[in-house]
Amino acid sequence: MRFAIAPILLGSALLLTACGDKPLHDLDARRRGPDEFLVLPNKPLEAPANYAELPSPTPGGANRTDRNPQAEAIVALGGRVTEGIPASEGTLVTAASRYGVDGDIRTTLATEDEKRRKRAGLLANIKLFPVDRYAETYERDALNPYRVQRIYRRAGVQTPSAPPEYK
Repeated sequence: MRFAIAPILLGSALLLTACGDKPLHDLDARRRGPDEFLVLPNKPLEAPANYAELPSPTPGGANRTDRNPQAEAIVALGGRVTEGIPASEGTLVTAASRYGVDGDIRTTLATEDEKRRKRAGLLANIKLFPVDRYAETYERDALNPYRVQRIYRRAGVQTPSAPPEYK
């Protein structure tokens, strides 16, 4: 009897492990592979109309063939690349910055996020089964859209319909 149960249990365990997949949001910092998103292809080289009017070289600086993904996205979406804040958005920027602006907000957020991931990673290696570390780390900050929709509807705010809630 014991020999008949062992292959069934082993086969079941193999089937269950084959169903698992590696989550996309794995915050495991031990992996040291290349980051494919840091590589940007250069624009194709072009021969200038006049070689005498070329700008002087800037070692370590920007190049005419370097890509600017943000500017390319703005142009692709029908916008115009401008320097600084456009005049049409001045009121919006003034309203958004009425309580002060931290010019170093990106660095501040990055260091706070790094601390949070380190704190969450202290016990992250003690897991019986692989888990989505991203969801585990940021679980408290995630919004439940259905809960928010119920709150707004109770307050009398008109909200659009939403797909059915999966449980």
